[in-house]
Amino acid sequence: MRYIVTGGAGFIGSNLAERLARDDHEVVVIDDLVTGRRENIEHLISRPRVTFIEGSVTDLALLTDAFSGADGIFHQAAIASVPRSVAKPLETNAVNVAGTVNVLWAAKECGVPAVVAASTSAIYGDDPAFPKRETMAPTPLSPYAVSKLAGEYYGKVFSDLYGIRTVFLRYFNVFGPRQDPNSEYAAVIPKFITRLLDGKPPIIYGDGEQTRDFIFVADVVRANILAMESNASGVFNIAGGSRISLNELAGSLSEITGVHHRPVYEPPRSGDVRDSLADISRAGEAFGFSPRRTLAEGLRETVAWFGDAGQ
Repeated sequence: MRYIVTGGAGFIGSNLAERLARDDHEVVVIDDLVTGRRENIEHLISRPRVTFIEGSVTDLALLTDAFSGADGIFHQAAIASVPRSVAKPLETNAVNVAGTVNVLWAAKECGVPAVVAASTSAIYGDDPAFPKRETMAPTPLSPYAVSKLAGEYYGKVFSDLYGIRTVFLRYFNVFGPRQDPNSEYAAVIPKFITRLLDGKPPIIYGDGEQTRDFIFVADVVRANILAMESNASGVFNIAGGSRISLNELAGSLSEITGVHHRPVYEPPRSGDVRDSLADISRAGEAFGFSPRRTLAEGLRETVAWFGDAGQ
């Protein structure tokens, strides 16, 4: 098959591109390298069936040219940060909303039958009901969450009007190798790990009792591929299906790294949700998804990768 991976030099996108290449598909990676990193795909682009195009999903002409003859699009490109979206809502809208419409339109123009796209659990906001189910009313708290919800709505409309099968996967808290710890907007696990490996205490925004539903990146990659290979359409939660507090997470990582420091607590960040827990049964029923890695297994593998990478 010939697959396109937008955002394919990023954390999730590069892991997905690597798996597709390993399965001997033709893979076209599109990334503007603003948040993606060339070193994430350097080992892939030397292969004859992998092509790298440096460019943005905001460039419709580039997408239309690249999508010709594709069997499916994995749309991972996004500004994927709540704090950054609060600071820069116009930039978030341009990439996440207009960029997604460009991807869908280019797919339609090129006759691509399916688009599997990244969405987010941030759409649920602070609705107190648990676990989060896809049928719940959205209550977004940030421009990032709004932008992803708009993408989902566009996906449904394009499916209804133009016959493109669209799947939007609401990722919960994804972690694993290649996640960038250096941005001020970085996710919690790589930041915790790199600080502990540097002999520093982890920083927690809030009291640490907020909970998250973490999922290892290899399981997210598998969910994308299962969704593409199925006949499913619509919106699906992709998560581990259990939650842990940030205080407990910091304790677990201290045990794995062997570095013991009490966390430093900072004021909560605007736009962050308090708690997160997914019902993943819909994805299981539609395309057979269930996570294979436990949180502990994923954390150990991630710590080992950061240690080997010298982070």
